[in-house]
Amino acid sequence: MKALNYLLDSLKHQVILGDASGVIHTIQFDSRETNKDSLFIAIEGFSQNGHDYLEAAYKNGCRNFIVDRKVDFQPKDISLIQVLNSSEALALIASKFYGNPSRELKLVGITGTNGKTTCATLMYDLFSGLGYKTGLLSTVVNKIGKDAIPATHTTPNSVALNALLRDMVNEGCTHCFMEVSSHAIDQNRIYGLHFEGGVFTNISHDHLDYHKTFSAYIKAKKQFFDGLPSASFALVNTDDKNGLIMLQNTNAKRHHYALKTPADFKAKVMENALSGLILNLDGAEFYSRLIGRFNAYNLLAVYAVAMLLDEDKIETLGVLSNLQSVEGRFQYLKAQNGPTTIVDYAHTPDALKNVLETITAIKSDNSRLITIVGCGGDRDKDKRPIMASIASAKSDELILTSDNPRSEDPQQILKDMQAGLTSEQLDVVLTMLNRREAIKLAVKLAREQDVILIAGKGHEKYQEIKGVRHDFDDYKIASEYTNQKNN
Repeated sequence: MKALNYLLDSLKHQVILGDASGVIHTIQFDSRETNKDSLFIAIEGFSQNGHDYLEAAYKNGCRNFIVDRKVDFQPKDISLIQVLNSSEALALIASKFYGNPSRELKLVGITGTNGKTTCATLMYDLFSGLGYKTGLLSTVVNKIGKDAIPATHTTPNSVALNALLRDMVNEGCTHCFMEVSSHAIDQNRIYGLHFEGGVFTNISHDHLDYHKTFSAYIKAKKQFFDGLPSASFALVNTDDKNGLIMLQNTNAKRHHYALKTPADFKAKVMENALSGLILNLDGAEFYSRLIGRFNAYNLLAVYAVAMLLDEDKIETLGVLSNLQSVEGRFQYLKAQNGPTTIVDYAHTPDALKNVLETITAIKSDNSRLITIVGCGGDRDKDKRPIMASIASAKSDELILTSDNPRSEDPQQILKDMQAGLTSEQLDVVLTMLNRREAIKLAVKLAREQDVILIAGKGHEKYQEIKGVRHDFDDYKIASEYTNQKNN
């Protein structure tokens, strides 16, 4: 419960109606959630505009409103405040409402196309292992200490985000590691938060259904670093050509990590096998159970963050070496007398290419790589033919199937993917609409020495078809059919 005048104190605003003297119990940007104790902040979203729902909130009893444009809605019994930007106001008010919790812990944000979830989760695991009570905000799950809270978005809305951060502080958390999505940056969900540091992993073709152009996507990522203060750190992967772009206008302390180019934090892959990685990490030989060159980047980023947060090098490497892979990220299943199955969230061309190249580099010469992949509906269509082309070129057997078709026709999605294949590739590529049957077929085709990659859904436990989410777990289904084959 906070006075409206107090919440508005640090904002540039103009009171259009009323005296802004009300007491606020909840902050809402969804009119359906409002009541007499709410402050309704009208935001123009991707598909709907909150300014169209002022009357709906009023009918629910709401009498306190924030807008960022002139509106005709002006009942005499309301407080109506106009600001320059409603989404920025929402974020600042949410932070103030919850007592600015981001300033009471060490908050590190990780952004990039691939590696966000793995890096954030490994940082959470590392700092928990180092003895800290730690928070996690990720695509897979949110955590306050050991307590797990289901995640609905990669980055929560600013109200939910600040509420979670306040709960972390109240529960004694000293650190929080969070994924920062391009959508969240563009929509000002993280606006006004205090970050101890920011990490850039890489950037490639994704989310163009939202950002429209690749340059706009890069600009959204860069905006995160532009907003970091001088007391914070900005850590970027300089093996990605866009890493230095992220640092161009930042006031934060600049740091780099890389495997191939000069950097503050360096690693060299000494051995890359299905049993794990051996790295020369910052001058020390280091073993990890994680697999693949892309995980070498993830481990290096996590290590660098620990060093920038003044952790002990030897203790950090000791805990880091015992960490396991993140659910749905190169998740490994080796059946007795059966094939090796890898479940991975790879759903962009670059991520899929990295995973396929990793498997090719570490599998035996007599092993075939059987890939199952689809593309999600209501998302960037341009990547569909690209992903099919990459998968066909780098697999011995390819099965195109459904991912989450959402509202789209799954058959049309498959046709979009097939457009990236040559006539010769089309002759040998298998197409199976039913994802469960595709997994079953891959297991049936696989020999003991083969590797099956099930790409696209990773940690997800559902398949969304026509707005309905059906139970679906790639890892669980693959385990089921593999066990059946061996019995």
